[in-house]
Order: sequence, then structure tokens, then C-alpha cells
Amino acid sequence: MRKRLVFSLNILICLSIVGGLAVSAALAAPAPAGDHLAVSGLVTNPMGKGLKEVEVEVLVNGRHVKPAGKEAEIVTGKPGGYVADFILPPGTLPASKVEVQAAKPSWKPIPATPVKVVESGVDAQGNKLFQAVQNLTLNRTTTAGFWIAALVLLLVYVVISLELMHRTLVSFLGAALIIFITYTLGHWDKSFYIISFDDAMGAIDLNVIFLLMGMMLFVGVMKKTGMFQFLAYKAYAWARGNVFVLSLILQVITAVVSAFLDNVTTMLLVLPVTIEIAVTLKINPLVLLIPEVFASNVGGTATLIGDPPNILIGSYAGLTFGQFVKNLSLVCIVCLGVSSVFYLWWHKKDYLKAEVKDIPRTIAYLREEYQITNKKLMIQSLLLLGFTILLFAMHGFLHMPVSVAALIGSLILLAISREDIVEMLEHEVEWPTLIFFIGLFMVIAGAEETGLIQMIANWVKDVSRGNLTAAIIIVLWVSAIASAFIDNIPFTATMLPIILFLNQTIPGAESGALWWSLALGACLGGNGTMIGASANVVTVGLAEKAGYHISFLSYMRACWWPMMITVTIAMVYLLIAF
Repeated sequence: MRKRLVFSLNILICLSIVGGLAVSAALAAPAPAGDHLAVSGLVTNPMGKGLKEVEVEVLVNGRHVKPAGKEAEIVTGKPGGYVADFILPPGTLPASKVEVQAAKPSWKPIPATPVKVVESGVDAQGNKLFQAVQNLTLNRTTTAGFWIAALVLLLVYVVISLELMHRTLVSFLGAALIIFITYTLGHWDKSFYIISFDDAMGAIDLNVIFLLMGMMLFVGVMKKTGMFQFLAYKAYAWARGNVFVLSLILQVITAVVSAFLDNVTTMLLVLPVTIEIAVTLKINPLVLLIPEVFASNVGGTATLIGDPPNILIGSYAGLTFGQFVKNLSLVCIVCLGVSSVFYLWWHKKDYLKAEVKDIPRTIAYLREEYQITNKKLMIQSLLLLGFTILLFAMHGFLHMPVSVAALIGSLILLAISREDIVEMLEHEVEWPTLIFFIGLFMVIAGAEETGLIQMIANWVKDVSRGNLTAAIIIVLWVSAIASAFIDNIPFTATMLPIILFLNQTIPGAESGALWWSLALGACLGGNGTMIGASANVVTVGLAEKAGYHISFLSYMRACWWPMMITVTIAMVYLLIAF
């Protein structure tokens, strides 16, 4: 056995020596004889942004040549750069004609373009060295993939707006469809190419996904304390039977809570208690719920985490929690004040019909019904929520994604509260919402890859004629009106690359005014109809489930004009501030 082991080791040593000699010989071997040509450059779009996955070809005297030691074609990397080395027969250069051409699906191919070849020296073996640098600019073209991506995006919007299918299924089906077409029809004909699987995965904004997940876990734990129902009881106690004061307090509480938790969750927590209070007063709960959901959308507009459109904008544009508060909180407070007064007037007759009897007894009943169920957990939740909000405020200074703040706060709370993580993930995390976002990101990326988004951006730029004031007004009102009739989440996701393009082309837009125009337009405009914002849909659905139906037109009558008023206030603010 020992002899066999020694023999095996000797064989391995011999093989290692032979291999080492072979490598040394290879390294010491002279470079292949001939003219050595290095070609490099950058491929960009008209805005100067590098384009990846562009196929570049080099031609010498009209014939395609392959890079030295490579079988594959030359393809640009993520920054849009390319570089390749070629070995040509001795004496080929500099007399020969060298050209470069490039092509990418959904872009106009660049025909053979002559490049200037410069001799750069001689290597140790006497081979002549040459260099050529050629930067290229690709322009968009309309392909079959463009029309398919546009059609899929339009169908996603229509089906979501008409509620013909669950929005999660719609967005994910749309995403799967464009990727499927890319790898089937796009395999045979590049004009059908839309987006690769890797690019689709890269388009998913995990910062948004994990931020939402973290806040959902946070709320899931806080719900167990009874704190939100206790706040509603306190609102009734503070109002002392005055329905006008009660409505005002409920609107303010809802707006403030929505600024730090998402407005959908806030309405889910406030709605059951509001219905019970309304039943006690013998008034239709909708006369309290509609002002509340309006206030939740206004309050959520003030911060980075209050409304899903803001989460999308903040993550995409790299805006901080503090920037949102600084630029949006004041105008949101004014809008809240105006909308609150409007609803006190609008529902005046309903509030006057309220039967306010035996207030002390009602307060005693609500106090007994809605108590803090776990004080220790409530204190822990509030402390960690404060810590998380502090991290939100500092994330720009720390260069830390907001999702990290949300996850660390929620997971520490889960750890110290001893809540079952499996139960929380199953019942408190809204997986359909997260998957909806994932699918939507991919559908939008398909539209962006094929040039649809840039076409819309060019239209806005042309209409505004490059004027920042005109662009602010157009973005604000287009966002507001569109968000009133289609869910503001997919609309905002579509607008993100458009606003980025406008920021790079309109003088003065670097101030961020167009980001705030989009945020105010999408969030406030979502108040216009029952389908404009997710919080509206949830509120109407649960109210109907409890037996209180409201038609599309009735909701619109109650919300359209206050929406128009608040958007007008936002426009005046933006034109003054920027």
C-alpha cells in the first residue's frame, strides 16, 4: 500500500513539473506574427448613456474579422464600452480600410463606419502594434418588439383599471409574456426581441420590495397591541359627541399615521372602528370613511414611506426621507387643512343627522371595547418605530437604502416580541402586492428597453419646449388626471424613466422639481376616483363587505373637486418654490 502511495505521488510530481514547463513555455513563446490591432470605444444613446449588449463587428477591407483567441462576437458591457484585439497578416496595416459596425434590437444599426488606425509601436518580437478608437451613437427604431411591449403595457393598465383580473396576475402574466416572446419569436427574428431574463430580473427594485415587506411586518406586530383602535376611541372621546370635531380628528389622525405607515394599512386598521362609531351615531360610515381615505392619501404624500408612489420615486431617484419631508410636508399640511374644511361642509347635512345620545355611556363602552391589549409590546413597537424613522431620516447621510432601515427595525421587533415569524410571513406580508410590483417592474422595463418610455418622454419635452415651468405643470396635471383613473402605482412606475430623461434635458430640472411634481400629481390625483389609489379600493371594498355600497360616480362626486383643489394648491406651491 505504501509503495503504491509513493508511486502515485511521484506520478503527480512528474505531471506537475511537465505542466509547469508547458505553461512556462507558453508564457515565454513569442506572440503570433502579424500586425496587432486593438480596437476600442464606447456605444451610447443620444443622451450619452452607455448601452450594454450591443453587438460590434470589425471589418478589414470589407471582410468581418474575429478577435484574437475568441469565438464569440464583440459585445459591449454594462457601461457601454467595448475592446478587442486582432492579429492580421503582416503588412495588412496601415494601408487596409478598417471599419466598425454595431447593432442591437430596438435600435437602428450603425452601418460600416471607417475608423482611423494609428501605429503605436513594435512589440519584442518585431510585430507592429496599431490602435483604433471609435465611439458610436445608436438611435431608437420602432420594431415588432416595440409594439408588443406597448400593447402588453396598455393591456395591463386596462385590465387593472377595469378590475377584469387580479392586478397581481395581470402584471406577472404581462412580464412572463414579454420574456416568453423574447426567447421564442425573438430567437428567430431580432425585431421581436424585447428584454432578456437577466435584464428583467435586474429591473426589479428590491429596495422597494424589502421596504414594503419590512413595514408590513412592523404593522403586523403593532396591530396586536390594539393601539390603532385605541386612537379611534380617543378621537371620539376628544370630540365629546361633536361629529364635526370627530370627523376632523379622525382625518388628522389618519393623515399623521399614514405618513409613517403606508396608507393602505392605515385604512385597514382605522376602518372597522370608524364603522362602529358611525353605527353608534346612526350615520352612514362612508361620510367618515371617504374624508379619512382622502386624508390618508394626502398625509402619505408627505414622506418617503407614506404612499407607494413615493417609495418608487425615492428608490429610483435616490431621494432621501428628509428631502421628501422638506419639500412636501408643508404643501401637504395646507392640502389637508383645505380638504378637511371641504368635507366638513360637504357632509354637513349628514353630520347634523347624527344621533348623539348618552355620550358618557358611549365613551365608556368604547373604552372597554378598544383598550391597549399589550402595553409592553406597544412600548417596544413605538421605540423601534422611532428608531426606524430616525434611520429613514439619516439614510441619505449613511448612504444606506431605506429597505435596510425597515428590515432591521421590523426584524428586531419580531425577535424581541417573540412573534411567530412564519405566521407573520403568512398572514401579515401582502405577498400579492409584492409580486404585483415585481411583475410591474419587468413590464415597465420591457417598455423602456424597446423605446416606448423614451418616446413618451420626448413628447413631454417637445410639448413643454424645454421650459421647466411648462414641464412642471404638464407632469403634475398629467400625473393627477391619469392617476385618478388608473392605479397610481403602475402609472408612477412608468413615469420614472421619463422624469429621469427630462431631468437630463430640461435646464433647471436638476433641482428635482419634476420628481416632486410626479409625487404630488400621482398621490393627490389618486384621490379623484375609487380606483385611483390602493387605499381607495381597499376602503370601498371593505365598506361594501360591511353592507355600505357606494357607486363609482358617487365616490367621484365626493372626491373629484377636493382633488382638483389640492392639485391646484400643489401647482402654485411648485411654481413658487422652484
